[in-house]
Amino acid sequence: MAANAIDQTRRMLSLVTYLRERPGARVGDVARAFGITEDELISDLDVLPMCGTSFRGGDLLDIDTDGERIWWHNPDDVAEPLRLAADEATALLVAARAVATLPGLRESDRDALLRATAKLEAAAGETAGASSRLSVTFESEGGVFAEVDRAISERRRLWLRYYSPARDELTEREVDPIRLFAVGHTYMEAWCRLSEARRTFRLDRVAEIRLLDAPAAPPELELRDLSEGLVQPSADDPEVVVEVGPGGRWVAEYYPHDSAEELADGGLRITLRTPEPASLRRLAMRLGQDGRIVSPQDLADSARLAAREALAAYDGQE
Repeated sequence: MAANAIDQTRRMLSLVTYLRERPGARVGDVARAFGITEDELISDLDVLPMCGTSFRGGDLLDIDTDGERIWWHNPDDVAEPLRLAADEATALLVAARAVATLPGLRESDRDALLRATAKLEAAAGETAGASSRLSVTFESEGGVFAEVDRAISERRRLWLRYYSPARDELTEREVDPIRLFAVGHTYMEAWCRLSEARRTFRLDRVAEIRLLDAPAAPPELELRDLSEGLVQPSADDPEVVVEVGPGGRWVAEYYPHDSAEELADGGLRITLRTPEPASLRRLAMRLGQDGRIVSPQDLADSARLAAREALAAYDGQE
């Protein structure tokens, strides 16, 4: 089970201290010490160089690895006592108070955050007064994130009402969450009990969420490598063939595909795979005269029907 966001933050804070005391530490030794895989450790190391003692971009952690050893080049530079400017203290206080209000946050974490906020307020002095006049309200995705994070931490199942753009409908399902991740948007990877398969859910498309008492028990799955992007078609996914004219050649640039054959008119015959072929109906509507779905036949027919219904709706308005 992948660590939740709060556990990962705790680990990365400990990792900084660990690496400071062990220059040139071996990747395998560090991963074993923290009970994680080497890939998870490398992922943490990719984030640490973005952290430091200044919000303005200076004094960042200069940590890198050659794949075998880990080197921290400026531990002394970032070890000096932290002195916050007024704007930095204000930003920290506002953010801390906002996070403390998140639903689903474990009480122990909330208490620790409130204690740290109180210490920061005492150190900030008059600046703390300015921050108290500011507030942040999280949109619904923040509450969904907190519920998913809690479900992962407590290994519990979730009930969702989820909007599927491919079918343009809300569906209800129970899922066993596996991990949270961000690729442009924030997503939950989970084992879906409705489809009995691994699925990815975008948090801003979750209309309603509820934590269940049933334990989460996803099957043992190898986590996908997302370095190549979120959409990574499988060889087992259904094959779709799309023909586009010169004005639709952009499809080959934006959609992962198996092949793109040149056509006599300057267009392309594109073969691609997708777990949800129905989602390509929107692509066909967007292409208009610049493209069409060739196969499978039922998908081509449904795209043609959707286009006719759209035209009929416009005719009805006229």
